[in-house]
Amino acid sequence: MAYTDLRDFIRALEKRKQLRRITEPIDPVLEITEFADRAVKSGGPALLFENPVGSKIPALLNAFASDERMRIALEVDSLDDIAARIVELIEFRMPEGMLGKLKMLPRLAEVGAFFPKIVSKGPCQEIVKRENFSLADYPILKCWPDDGGRFITLPLVFSRNPISGKRNCGMYRMHVYDERTTGMHWQTHKQGADHYRQLQAQGKDLRMPVAVALGGDPATMFSSILPLPPELDEMMIAGFLRSSPVEMVKCQTVDLEVPAQSEIVLEGYVQLGELRTEGPFGDHTGFYSLEDEYPVFHITCITEREHPIYPATIVGPPPMEDFWMGKAIERIFLPLMRLQLPEVRDICLPAEGVFHNLILVSIRKAYPGHARKVMSAIWGLGQAMFSKCIVVVDEDVDVHNVSEVAWKALNNIDPERDIQFTLGPVDSLDHASRLINFGSKMGVDATKKWAGEGFTRRWPEVIRMSEAVKQRVDQLWRAAKM
Repeated sequence: MAYTDLRDFIRALEKRKQLRRITEPIDPVLEITEFADRAVKSGGPALLFENPVGSKIPALLNAFASDERMRIALEVDSLDDIAARIVELIEFRMPEGMLGKLKMLPRLAEVGAFFPKIVSKGPCQEIVKRENFSLADYPILKCWPDDGGRFITLPLVFSRNPISGKRNCGMYRMHVYDERTTGMHWQTHKQGADHYRQLQAQGKDLRMPVAVALGGDPATMFSSILPLPPELDEMMIAGFLRSSPVEMVKCQTVDLEVPAQSEIVLEGYVQLGELRTEGPFGDHTGFYSLEDEYPVFHITCITEREHPIYPATIVGPPPMEDFWMGKAIERIFLPLMRLQLPEVRDICLPAEGVFHNLILVSIRKAYPGHARKVMSAIWGLGQAMFSKCIVVVDEDVDVHNVSEVAWKALNNIDPERDIQFTLGPVDSLDHASRLINFGSKMGVDATKKWAGEGFTRRWPEVIRMSEAVKQRVDQLWRAAKM
């Protein structure tokens, strides 16, 4: 059964001994970050701060910060189970003949069940505040000492394409300026920023409606960070992940819908053309992202559940919670990558690469230059375009064993021959690029070289002990009580 809401998820974590309630007063200004950072780096549990200083509302952190908690969140024994469901859906074909079509009706009904369901009311509107509300009531974190202020770090930001009317949900940090305004960190490549530009192109002094949901069932929260194409509704994908439709309720003051089971909803607008300095912010790269000019979000109404819970995350020097969320994305989206690149056997995004700095790829090499074809294709796949370094190895290399990849790659390359550079878009948070959003990328062909690639020498074999000797020494090893 899918989790109903965030509270349901918290109960599941507690039942599996994956949650610790912190009753001591901990300050959202820096102290909660230090507490949560120590916990995630020591493999500790999710943390529910029941008495944050300055607020009556508890704060939940590290809810997704391990492989086990990601599996609990998505209700699977292995993240590969979701990948298998995606493959099954991709390979779905309508059979010929009436009998075959009738047999597929249950499956068609299952596909239809993914779509969000509009309801007339929801728990997120148990309390409606059109006046006398303040962001100061919530335990919003100042995460790191040089941050520009407090930041909402786990928001589901809803906007609508002004031309097509399609909904988008993204996760963009929000710098709190005062009790009713925040920054809206729409990086230029994100869908929220695209909606803003499309509305701005109409040449009018317009307000862009925006709604921000905090909390909800874990699959819905997770779906907001998935690198989906614009035509896919994140709430439909959430329905797929949880095998049950997400209930959506219309906002009180803006023409948008939000998940009905959210804990807190901020309704308001972004005024076109109004910019304000946002940042600095201690980011997932492990460095501060510098201050820049971003749109301003004005809150006109807050709705919430009775006794809400405030969800948050912290990012900084890896590995942190976002690493585990990223590993789940890596596993779930591998089948989609292989749909376009069937030669890819596996991929790995190491923690130190912070998502966009390094992708390790193993392939079944079939022809000269194959590794370079794969690099170019990955740079053309959605948000994979931000990948600063791609290392391609042969299929017998375990890309999740970073030590093995480094050993074989460093032995296999002739740097001048095997390293390729190209220019293109880079992540907005890449502080080393020559320009904001534009820079260079590097591909490394660490595969075994063929004669067709100009390598005429004999390629050596990896040193391995014979199986017969290994079996014999197994017996001697046990006898020696090693």
